[in-house]
Amino acid sequence: MLPVNKNRVEELIGGLAKFGKTEAGITRLAYTSTDKAAQMWLLKQIEYLNLEVREDVLGNLFLRRPGLDPNIPPVACGSHLDTVIHGGAYDGMCGVVGALEALHMLADETLRRSIEVIVFRAEESSRFGFATIGSKLITGKAKPEKFANACRKDDITFKEAVKEWGGNLDAYEKALLKPGAYKCFAEMHIEQGKVLEETGNQIGIVHNIAAPTRFKLHITGMADHSGATPMGFRKDALVSAAKLVLAVETAAINEKDNGTVGTVGIVEVDPGSINVVPGKVTLWVDVRGVNTESIQRTLKEIRQAVQGTARTDGVEIKEEMLTSDTPVALDEKLAAQSEAICTEQKKSFLHMNSGAGHDAMHMPAICPTTMLFIPCKGGISHNPEEFAKTKDICAGIEVLAEILKREAR
Repeated sequence: MLPVNKNRVEELIGGLAKFGKTEAGITRLAYTSTDKAAQMWLLKQIEYLNLEVREDVLGNLFLRRPGLDPNIPPVACGSHLDTVIHGGAYDGMCGVVGALEALHMLADETLRRSIEVIVFRAEESSRFGFATIGSKLITGKAKPEKFANACRKDDITFKEAVKEWGGNLDAYEKALLKPGAYKCFAEMHIEQGKVLEETGNQIGIVHNIAAPTRFKLHITGMADHSGATPMGFRKDALVSAAKLVLAVETAAINEKDNGTVGTVGIVEVDPGSINVVPGKVTLWVDVRGVNTESIQRTLKEIRQAVQGTARTDGVEIKEEMLTSDTPVALDEKLAAQSEAICTEQKKSFLHMNSGAGHDAMHMPAICPTTMLFIPCKGGISHNPEEFAKTKDICAGIEVLAEILKREAR
């Protein structure tokens, strides 16, 4: 196997970081022209690999290194290129660049199976309010109608974005992958936490991926003049919303020993004027964890707070469920293989769970799946300060390349 090339890894990650970069961070939302430009640039950089390139009707990109037997299921790996608003340069990019560098390392290897790098579209929820859309759709974990009309305020819908990209949501079934389509799938990713950094381990071997439950709380009070409406006569939707933000935090804190977390990431206020008592507020809530019972207890406590707030404040509160996923267990045999590889390569490792969702969480529906974490500075992610050392990225690539080699042989 050829050695990992540190300079090439740095150049690809650094080059991708230029697409969508501003002083506030990197914003490269799914299906935008910036997303397209980053993908086209990357394809230009890897032309020397002579990969077979195809894109499905959803915009997912597939880059194949043919094996000796093209008729048997290939080995797959990959991640995503889109970012959150004002995000960082490493997130899914390490997984894509790492997979491509692994193919370079295997250039002189004779492999029976093909290896396919997948660049999933719309992993982040920043544009449409739903995460991991591309991987959910191709694995049959969700239907297109679930996302078709999803959009943020003043933006086009998911269906329109797919069409603008050059895809066709109506032809969705052409993109659907059947169980057994791949021998296995592996994803490398920054940890997005500080466990590896603080314990001094190089590799995280992931066993379970937390599942997000995401929903909106639509709070309707009464818009009134801020100067002419006495305090006792108000139905301030934002005040009610503030109580629920704290209720989400309290409910999650009560389950912190089980690893469950809760976040209100978006607050939409209407009419949003300094001299008007807010009449309507929408909260976007994210609850996730690896313990299903704990998640359910957290949701129950939040809903009790919703009922109580509606009753005492005299406001109307409706829940709109966006997604409710189940925590996912990854393949134990592949995890054991990763442990053996780390031991052989003299890399320190830690068995762990993922608190964040990833495309890898949907791939077990069609094939055995494994995931590797590498350390990220301070555990910071989805932030301009996101950073991973090149030596740590390369260590992860060396393990990933060995996984691909063994599985493809």
